[in-house]
Amino acid sequence: MMKQKVFTLPKLVFVTHNPLKDSQKVLDVFEQALDGGVDAILLREPELVSSKLLALASQLRVLTQKYHAKLMIHSHADVAQAVAADGVHVRASDMHEIRAMKAWLQDDMLFSASCHDLSELAEAKKQGADYAFLSPVFATESHLDVKGMGIQAFKEIAGKSPLPVIALGGVDEDNRTLLAGFSVATIRALLLANEPFKAAQALRKSE
Repeated sequence: MMKQKVFTLPKLVFVTHNPLKDSQKVLDVFEQALDGGVDAILLREPELVSSKLLALASQLRVLTQKYHAKLMIHSHADVAQAVAADGVHVRASDMHEIRAMKAWLQDDMLFSASCHDLSELAEAKKQGADYAFLSPVFATESHLDVKGMGIQAFKEIAGKSPLPVIALGGVDEDNRTLLAGFSVATIRALLLANEPFKAAQALRKSE
C-alpha cells in the first residue's frame, strides 16, 4: 500500500499563461507576486518549445526557492524532474498517466489534476493525485463559453471531495472573500495586476 504523503496545500497559486514577450518583465511580475504572498506557481505554457519551457522553469525554480514557495509543472514531467520542481499537474483527460509518472519520479513529487465534478475528483484520487484544482468556480475570459459552477456548487463538491481542492476560475480580489477557508489559484488577477505585490497581498488577506 502506497504511503500517504504529508504536505501543506498552497494557499495562493499563480498559474502562468502566455507570458509577456519581455521575459524579464514576466519574471519581475512573478517575483513581486511571490513577495506579496503567492506560495506556489503552476507553470502552464503549452505553446513554449521545450528549450524555452525548461529555461523558464529553471528561472522560476530559483525564484520559488528564494521565497520558499512550491513550483509545479503542467504536463511536462521531464521538465519537473530536470529542475527539481515540487510537483506535476495534469489535465482531467491525462489523469491515467499519473501512475506511470510516479514510477520514475522521486517519491516526494506531488501530483495534481484538473477536475470539474465529483466523478473526476474520485478518478483523480484513484489514479494517485495528491490534490486537485476544481474549476471553473466563476466565468473566465479564457473560457467564455464555459459557465462557472458558482460558490454554492463549489462548496458542496469540495465538501464531498476525496482530495484537497484548490479553487480555480475567475478568482480575483473582489470575489476572494466568498472562498474564505479555501485555497485559490488565479491567472489574470496577478498576471495583469498593476502591482502584483499588492494584488497577492489582497488575495491572501481574504483567506
